[in-house]
Amino acid sequence: MIKTFIYENDPKNILIYDAAGINRIFIDLEINGKAERQAKVDTVINNHRISDIAEARKVIKNSKLLVRVNPLNHNSEEEINNVIKGGADIIMLPMFKYPEEVKKFIEFINMKAKVCLLFETSEAFCRVDEILKINGIDEAHIGLNDLHLSMGLDFLYEPMVYGQVEFMANKFKEHNIPFGVGGVAKINEGELKGEIIIKEHARIGSTAVILSRSFKSKVGLNDVKNEVQKIQTVFLKALSSPENILYENKILLDKTVKKILKKLNTRHLDFYKDLNN
Repeated sequence: MIKTFIYENDPKNILIYDAAGINRIFIDLEINGKAERQAKVDTVINNHRISDIAEARKVIKNSKLLVRVNPLNHNSEEEINNVIKGGADIIMLPMFKYPEEVKKFIEFINMKAKVCLLFETSEAFCRVDEILKINGIDEAHIGLNDLHLSMGLDFLYEPMVYGQVEFMANKFKEHNIPFGVGGVAKINEGELKGEIIIKEHARIGSTAVILSRSFKSKVGLNDVKNEVQKIQTVFLKALSSPENILYENKILLDKTVKKILKKLNTRHLDFYKDLNN
């Protein structure tokens, strides 16, 4: 099974998602620096609050409660303590660059919740070996949105095409750390279909994915259980597929992403256009 996460702070919706088999209800407190980082991409900053954690905790019966805090700062210890008091099962650290940040984060949690690291900076990518030697990391997630921005790339799935995601996946597997990658929309919608992405998760060993804003906007509350089951069906079938079939899917992923890139007004295309004039 692949674990599914969904951003939500409304208790009424949480009840539905919890009953639909979504594995993680995701409260997102991160706001520091996010608007500036993602100013040029189509993204959403969630308006979640500390108080949402306790309200979510009251209604959750099956799912785990995951909370993303702000990048490490002078208020982090207080923020993390409040998140723990609210009832978080897992706490996620975003935008870290140094092993020292991870060590301090783990120290603040003090084994009172599970530790999840969100790898989304080029600095963390380069220092992954040193970071993963730290004791106390329970799981990891690769954040494609900020990672592709940090690397100066043009499309969030480029790190999946050009090997950076698989490089990280192999590092996590070396350290026996379960991990997930990015997000996914509906299984059969869009040019880069969710089915292609989920099959790639199976190939590289990823066991978690975020249900994207597009998923939430296009899937009615009454259809969530059915759509989540479709994701699980594709994932489980891919796990039992021959290696060559999964590599064929990887080739399709690469071709689809490169086709999308050609449609974008990318910096490198503008550069070559100017170079030829």
